[in-house]
Amino acid sequence: MSAPHRPAPDRADEAATLRVPSRARLLRSTARGCVGGLAATIGMTVYRIPVFRALPPTAEFWARYVSGGDVEQHFGPGLLLHVLYGVVGGFAYGLLASFLDVPDPDARERLSILGGLGYGLALSVFGSRIVFVRVLGRELQSEDALVFHVGHAVYGVTLGTFVATSEAAGEVYRESERTRPDTEKQRRGS
Repeated sequence: MSAPHRPAPDRADEAATLRVPSRARLLRSTARGCVGGLAATIGMTVYRIPVFRALPPTAEFWARYVSGGDVEQHFGPGLLLHVLYGVVGGFAYGLLASFLDVPDPDARERLSILGGLGYGLALSVFGSRIVFVRVLGRELQSEDALVFHVGHAVYGVTLGTFVATSEAAGEVYRESERTRPDTEKQRRGS
């Protein structure tokens, strides 16, 4: 998952800094955020559906504010709206990430994954406190709250990982400095 091995920067250059991104960096980061948001929403949904046994709250939102009728009739539109929210959330994360400049690729990955986790949990709190309570007039059942929050943690970690590891393309694996003896013999042609 790490970017290709690069020499560590000087200690003075290691600190993360905030800076206005170039247009190209902004576009790359928001595009990675959108695609990462899609991947993260799929991962969250795959985790969530078998254990939550309920439609995403977007199906209820769709039934209440868009078309009316029974929530069960709006699985498709609710799921599409859920994916759209995930992509928009990924766009916002990519936009925020574009302002952070971390020269060390390993530190960038760790920071993005932890930032993604925090972002996903913040979205979870927003969903449980604002969307459920204020918009839908419901409360998340205590036995379902864990699955809801862990699902958003899955979203955030996936999004943060995607944004960080998509920064650089290239070799995924690097040769280990600890080679097995039989591998060394094979290289020498023995």
